Amino acid sequence: MADYHFVYKDVDGASTQWDDIQRKLGNLPEKAPAFKPPAYTPEQDESSAPKDQAWFDKKTEDELEDLEDDKDLDDDRFLEQYRKKRLSELREAAKVRRYGTVTPISGSDFVREVTQASAEDWVVVCLYKDSVAECGLLLGCLDELASRYPATKFVKIISTDCIPNYPDCNLPTLLVYHHGAVKGTHVGLKSFGRRCTPESVALLLCQSEPVLNDGKGGDDDSSREAVMAGVRKQFIERVVRDHENKDNDDGGYSSD
Repeated sequence: MADYHFVYKDVDGASTQWDDIQRKLGNLPEKAPAFKPPAYTPEQDESSAPKDQAWFDKKTEDELEDLEDDKDLDDDRFLEQYRKKRLSELREAAKVRRYGTVTPISGSDFVREVTQASAEDWVVVCLYKDSVAECGLLLGCLDELASRYPATKFVKIISTDCIPNYPDCNLPTLLVYHHGAVKGTHVGLKSFGRRCTPESVALLLCQSEPVLNDGKGGDDDSSREAVMAGVRKQFIERVVRDHENKDNDDGGYSSD
């Protein structure tokens, strides 16, 4: 006669005493833990959230601008200063994303891309022609500087599109703009020394004004001086490196 074993479950699906015995003997898998829903946590109202540094760090540039008239900040000088600091950082970061290459422009773009853009940023304009070999050398240097200093705007324009009848003997020419005015003019490749390198071009551009901006610092004097000191350091390192390479080339010989 067959031996039947009946296993009964209660209404909640809990195991019977027989199941518990079988689990101890290893005949049944372990019982799944009882389901417990997560505790309810009411969502915090944005208006009631504490206004601290972490709260400001989550805000976008537009949101920080909207907080300018927030009455809660009128009574807290520290938070208002921190709001302005974060706003400045976001704007500076936006500049870094905006530039980084040498942008070609036409004569009709000049006012917008150069004169108006220089109201906030330094703008370096290269007048060139593809038929002039020296222009290619300088543009190669500018390409490297544009990637090193993405908060400075670099553009290039065919010389005669910018200035009708501009003589080819003056090419390449660099114009430096700031606050809507020309702050520097560098005519010909000879302006950049015996050898035109990114470092020699950077040194000339920053000779009297902090034209180059890497976007990592602020607009204060110490940040600008740090960039200019870096430009001078890179120029010296390049001169030393080129001198050592020349000595190695002059001193090398074959022992065959």
